[in-house]
Amino acid sequence: MSATRQGNAAAVAAVLAFAAIWGGSVYYLFAAGNEDWFTGILVMAIFGLVLSGVSWLLTRGAEAPAIEVKRPALESGALLLYLAIYAVLFLGFGLSAARNALPEGQSQDLLVLGLKLIVHVLAPALLLLVLGARLGPLFQLGLSGRKFWRTLIVLGVIFLALLSVISPSLKNIAATETAFTTLAWVAPVSFIWIAVEAGLNEEFLFRAVLQTRLQALFKSAWAGVFVSALVFGVAHAPGLFLRGGADTDGSSADLFQVIAYTFAVLAPMGLLFGLIYARTKSLLLVVLLHGLVDVLPNMSEFIATWT
Repeated sequence: MSATRQGNAAAVAAVLAFAAIWGGSVYYLFAAGNEDWFTGILVMAIFGLVLSGVSWLLTRGAEAPAIEVKRPALESGALLLYLAIYAVLFLGFGLSAARNALPEGQSQDLLVLGLKLIVHVLAPALLLLVLGARLGPLFQLGLSGRKFWRTLIVLGVIFLALLSVISPSLKNIAATETAFTTLAWVAPVSFIWIAVEAGLNEEFLFRAVLQTRLQALFKSAWAGVFVSALVFGVAHAPGLFLRGGADTDGSSADLFQVIAYTFAVLAPMGLLFGLIYARTKSLLLVVLLHGLVDVLPNMSEFIATWT
């Protein structure tokens, strides 16, 4: 079978697997009486379908070079093993230990940020180096020829407007009664913080590192996007199950409900960012867009800690 036919077959299988797992997860939440089944449908409709379609149009004509992967099977297998260990030991136990080591506040946040950078960026980068991979192509900015600015501006405005409406972010920020002069520096600084803490860490690991290996393994960009989106979702399950509390989205005493939540709600977000990365190969673009999704929901907490 030719590489093209193999890639097409892998893409179809990945899409069908994603649809079956996502649909099954939504049904499981519904059958269990978990209201997050509707959240899954909403997130898929908005982020997985509509905004992915918008992203496709915005990135039309993007000229992104292919990223060479010399040993896709070995590198993919090593990374999936690393992610399994990471999900259980770091997300499940490591973050809790780090937060218990220091009281809530700036020192704790700095410790957690440092640990996240080590686990999400430094360690997988070193793993790839050991396997003989090149790191340079993974850090492409893609400022020209990739439809960078129009994608960033249009999607950024949509993200901020959408989160202002569907989340209590603005209400929570207003409740802090922070002066406008303080907000003038808090807004950009909190964006930089969340773009590094969530954007750089997750996008480097799941998109630049994992997705490029899976794309080479399956000989299909689409298969890389859909499979990495599923991995992105379920990798959060141990953390939600072991560390989640009453106020944590997706938390449940039922492990299967937690897993279903990660597939139903988080995988569509991975689908969106995976599509953008596949079309542009710009790590900076997906990092900034990830930051724009998370900045408003996290700004009130940043204000409480840093002002």
